[in-house]
Amino acid sequence: MVWHPVRKFFWKLILLSPEDFLRAFIIILSGILIFASWLAYGASWNKIDPLFFIERNKTKNLVRYDVQLLENNDLPDSNPVVVYWVLENGQKEDLSLIQRKYAYGIDSQEKPGRNRFRILLAALKERKIIVEKIGGFYKAIVFISGKPSVLEKVFVESEERLAGLPKVLYIDLFGRTQKTDLPIKERIIPD
Repeated sequence: MVWHPVRKFFWKLILLSPEDFLRAFIIILSGILIFASWLAYGASWNKIDPLFFIERNKTKNLVRYDVQLLENNDLPDSNPVVVYWVLENGQKEDLSLIQRKYAYGIDSQEKPGRNRFRILLAALKERKIIVEKIGGFYKAIVFISGKPSVLEKVFVESEERLAGLPKVLYIDLFGRTQKTDLPIKERIIPD
């Protein structure tokens, strides 16, 4: 019974005059091509490469850092790195103004070369992060324990204070060295 309307449609197509059949064929083909190009165009603006994320001891919510790509997989000329929360339930959420300015936001994004960006995080301004293509994907390169490494994860251990502002006890950087691809870790203890 489900196929009844489809069969009826095709029988009507077959019984059309040659001009009407050609006209219907062109309309259907045009619709398919427009839909396919719309899908390709729409998908091109949603291309991203995940760079790294921040975990915290307080909740299971993550802060994600991704790089947005152009249609040809190049980086845009300005602000390619985006930052957002991924909540425990999988929902995405923007950072608040205070979180962007003082904790998880990007302080600056500079383009030193084609498909290469240098970013500074608000809370780690002393660590330059270079975003560049490695093995077909964009990665975040930072010095971890004195070695250029691909940054994969940051872990922040903090405790609540009386005024409600957290005090950061330490920050762990996790990644893989660029030369050997071995895991590497460094603990940063703020002053």
